[in-house]
Amino acid sequence: MTTEHSEQSQEHIGHSRRRFLAGAGGALGAVALWPGSASAASGKRIAVLGGGVSGLSAAHELAERGYAVTVYEYYDVLGGKARSMDVPGTAGGGRKPLPGEHGFRFFPGFYRNLPDVMRRIPFPGNANGVHDNLRGGTEALFARTGGRPDLHFPLRRVTTPPAPGDITPSWIRDQLLSVLDLGTRLPAHEAAYFADRLLVHLTSCDARREDQWEKTSWWNFIRAEEMSTEYQTLLGIGQTRNLVATRAEVASTRTVGRVIIEALLLWGLLGRGMDGEAAVDRVLNAPTSEAWIAPWEAYLRSLGVEFVMRTQVREVLYAGGRVAGVRVSAPDGSQERTITADHYVSAMPVEHARGTWGPALRAADPQLAKCDALKTDWMVGIQFYLRTPTPVVHGHINCLDSPWSVTGIGQAQFWDVRDFSADYGDGSAHDCLSAIVSEWDKPGILYGKTARECTKEEIVAETWAQLKDGLNDSGKTTLMDADRLGWFMDPAVTGLGGPDPQNREPLLIHPTGTLYNRPSARTAVPNFFLAGDYIRTDVDLATMEGANESARRAVNALLDADNSGAERCEIWELYRPPEMEPLKRVDELRYKLGLPNTFDLG
Repeated sequence: MTTEHSEQSQEHIGHSRRRFLAGAGGALGAVALWPGSASAASGKRIAVLGGGVSGLSAAHELAERGYAVTVYEYYDVLGGKARSMDVPGTAGGGRKPLPGEHGFRFFPGFYRNLPDVMRRIPFPGNANGVHDNLRGGTEALFARTGGRPDLHFPLRRVTTPPAPGDITPSWIRDQLLSVLDLGTRLPAHEAAYFADRLLVHLTSCDARREDQWEKTSWWNFIRAEEMSTEYQTLLGIGQTRNLVATRAEVASTRTVGRVIIEALLLWGLLGRGMDGEAAVDRVLNAPTSEAWIAPWEAYLRSLGVEFVMRTQVREVLYAGGRVAGVRVSAPDGSQERTITADHYVSAMPVEHARGTWGPALRAADPQLAKCDALKTDWMVGIQFYLRTPTPVVHGHINCLDSPWSVTGIGQAQFWDVRDFSADYGDGSAHDCLSAIVSEWDKPGILYGKTARECTKEEIVAETWAQLKDGLNDSGKTTLMDADRLGWFMDPAVTGLGGPDPQNREPLLIHPTGTLYNRPSARTAVPNFFLAGDYIRTDVDLATMEGANESARRAVNALLDADNSGAERCEIWELYRPPEMEPLKRVDELRYKLGLPNTFDLG
């Protein structure tokens, strides 16, 4: 366990937060500040660089504690990759434009930091703010091609979960084997081997996870190279490339095993470490900006937060042992100026943030230079607008055999506060199938080209073909060409079909060794703090939850530096089952002695 995490309790860190009143019925109203915040923050100005989830989260916590916060954002809208956006030229008859997005959002039940802030964002008619706009998916579809049966996986908690203390390795192994027997064609010995490998990870001590398993790829950990194609597809690629855009051959076992397998699947289905009675998988009941980001902006403005849009951060200026200011301009380079504040929170994605750190700032804190080694990849969304409601499944779709690792979800079924055709477009579209392409370097099935080599139109046609290949296989006819009205693709991707396509909004990925290059929210510069999904957090994955947790850590570090009397942000860590702790202590001793994990039989 790292030093930063070793002193933190299992469930949360810091003082418990007092809830504040935000007006009856969720309407905007008076806010009760934390004790001591008004005096501690009096006259203190904070510059938050970036208006995505981490930047808005930092602004939220700081403003509630009485700081004067200004958020500087590159785009003319807030929300970063989480935002939704209007499709130009599609509105008609008094309706809103069709909704587009960077890619579909989902909120796993193990998210606890982000749901906490969502409860504190007022929304008319909602007792629990925008949190009440979440809806649970009840199943997931793993679509297959080539005549293989699809896997419909129910996302419901175990009906008779074991009592605390009753979870044993053999019980877990039996549960895993029963899941793997749900329609898969895995050879029995391969299913058994995979279950045993998960037991190895579940019972590994923190030191083994952060050293041995952080340096081991998921592909090697589960010995995928020696297994069947079914095993490789379902348990290798399907758990990495399709979900977090990282190839199984390089993805860190620590991250995949701890977050995707344990927190998302195993403990989620058992209802352990969850956001109350939350479903395993949740989505919003309307486009993201309507259901979450716009109400958030309104609330922050009511607290006095200012937003300066269309502002690009050029350089964080370092002098005299502190950040002296930030050089900014309009995105086209005009209107260059220097902004100043008492404290600065850099909340931009790592690929943009590290370009603003000059030699002097990097020399002041060596962890900044390590961020140059962090890697990103493309995970790009495409929305298909359909004439007919086409929910397919009440949850997410994972096209396991798709060469481009295509995933998707039918959105209108969850938008129960909207009538899609009455509220959006010209009235002809009744549904939106939101898809994501996560693999950009393998040939497709239509043109034999990688996604990077295709034009935008070719990518759309190829993605649609791969969706049909999975969803219309074995005599099914789920998607019809005549049903497709139009599409929208993430505008952050440019230059497609040319020699050098670009993506301004890639996704942080997690190859082996990533952990060692992730910085802490607290820097060696006393008035400079970091927030973003690349920061070292307990969730350890590029997610909205990680972005929110990083902001809480940045705010706590700022409060410490400011000697503030305000209560610190509460931080929830991933669930640690008490039943596994004795086995982890045994493994800690075995690791020190150079011995393998008890369940590691090779």
